Amino acid sequence: MGDEEFQSGDAGASKTFPQQCSALRKNGHVMMKGRPCKIVEMSTSKTGKHGHAKVHLVGLDLFTQKKYEDICPSTHNMEVPHVSRKDLQLLDITDGFLSLMEDNGDTRDDLRLPSDDTLAKEIQDRFDRDEQLLVTILKAVDDEQAIAVKSMPKS
Repeated sequence: MGDEEFQSGDAGASKTFPQQCSALRKNGHVMMKGRPCKIVEMSTSKTGKHGHAKVHLVGLDLFTQKKYEDICPSTHNMEVPHVSRKDLQLLDITDGFLSLMEDNGDTRDDLRLPSDDTLAKEIQDRFDRDEQLLVTILKAVDDEQAIAVKSMPKS
């Protein structure tokens, strides 16, 4: 036994989990071509003479809205991303970056204004009018992005 050093790995949970194709549902999530997608269309073909029904999936990338298609045997597994969304209070906007407050009081300054110009403009305009805003952040795999904005509830 020498003086080996071990690198500690990420203690976080996996970013995806396997699920059988036949168990996937419309409006659910699935990884397609390495991207987290929302299933918008789904159809199953009958079993052929070699015995596997095929599932045809059409999905939209959660962040870019790009359309992806995939076909897999219904008995095979596909990766499903862990998707979370949370509302964070908007504190400031600096050089295109959002300054947000987490529920525990920590601040985050690492998220850009969304790439969707209309949403980015709405956030900027409402912030400039001194509205108290909550920004909805969607997180999947290694991506995080602002996807919606709403007024903070009056306390």
